[in-house]
Amino acid sequence: MSKTESVKKQGIMICGHGSRDKDAEREFGLVAKGLKERFPHLPVEYGFLEFSAPNIHMGLDSLLSQGVEEIYAVPGMLFAATHAKNDIPSVLTTYEEKNSGLQVTYGRELGLQDDMIEAFQARIYESLGLDPQNPPENLYDTLLVVVGRGTSDTSANAEAAKLTRIVNENMGFGWSDTVYSGVTYPSVGVGLENLMKLGYKRIVVAPYFLFTGRLIKRIQGYVDKVAQANPTIEFIQTPYLSDHPRVIDAFQHRVEEIMQDTLPAGEETLMNSFKRRLAAGEVDVHHHHAEFVDPQDDTQGLSDFDVKHAPLLSATEAHSSVLTAHAHSHDHSHSHDHSHGHSHDHSHGHSHGHGHSHGVYKHIGHPMGPRTMIGEGICCCFMGQFTDEILEEEKHKIEGDCTKTAFAHKK
Repeated sequence: MSKTESVKKQGIMICGHGSRDKDAEREFGLVAKGLKERFPHLPVEYGFLEFSAPNIHMGLDSLLSQGVEEIYAVPGMLFAATHAKNDIPSVLTTYEEKNSGLQVTYGRELGLQDDMIEAFQARIYESLGLDPQNPPENLYDTLLVVVGRGTSDTSANAEAAKLTRIVNENMGFGWSDTVYSGVTYPSVGVGLENLMKLGYKRIVVAPYFLFTGRLIKRIQGYVDKVAQANPTIEFIQTPYLSDHPRVIDAFQHRVEEIMQDTLPAGEETLMNSFKRRLAAGEVDVHHHHAEFVDPQDDTQGLSDFDVKHAPLLSATEAHSSVLTAHAHSHDHSHSHDHSHGHSHDHSHGHSHGHGHSHGVYKHIGHPMGPRTMIGEGICCCFMGQFTDEILEEEKHKIEGDCTKTAFAHKK
């Protein structure tokens, strides 16, 4: 480097999903705080895709205002599903192209790093009242139930199942299985009911989640409900990961991986994967459908990169119209009235740059899937994902206003 060549100022950006739960927002900030302690000389910011402020653009704006020219961005997500694979790199690419001279490098999801596995095991030991540094030889008398997020991404669901097997062998549980709180199957309630048939008198339910939120509260509500109905079984609820030191270690490693360009041989970055699939017409380009919008944010729109690749997109007709007229606002309000005196109004009016809707999960109607949560007094936030046909089939379960009674909405 010549004496006249200046060193670019670097900064770190943590990109989260976002939550309607304000406690989750605050807890996510703990990761940024922990990472700042690991990189005391670099500015560290965070932002969310949807529901929460600051959004990703705000975090990037903050870094830019601090003179940062080279940003190391990492997804604050356990596994690489649609948000980490498509949504975040879309936002980062757009922002980079609209700010000349800025370089954004995007790292990998947390994944099943040893640090993450050890953090998870430590939380499980703590919930059992055991010392993680001096664990028992085995836990053969105990059943482990790992709760994954559950998405429409098969690979992400498989990673949760892989985690379960690793932890089971490491800790020596008598048996283990995986259930999910999202769109896939088996759901928490029906999964627990089936697993209780194995006859274990002590069951550990361990959610593999970074932070609290409505899904965590839904899980806790289900476990409490099942425990009350089965008083002879001891149910132990493991706390979520939060800012466990090993979690911060895992984030640090992901930042250092892109900072030092030490990606394992043969591994493809999420950004490279996104651009490759985009060029092949395999993904839609968009900003997330419910991203918190800053009224002062003028970066909500198609980038040159987006426009150049728009003809290649394998988009639906709705997405195609959005690509040609992307600045709009709309109200996704619809009511499911099945003549039982209850209406579901999933209204979430908002404006955004690019249209987006999650693909329909092909197993959304699975008899052991999320439809088993309808009418359980847990949470109705997920009702909008069902088809009218499924809601008609389950209409006998739908009663009252769950936003006032559900565990997921209680403080």
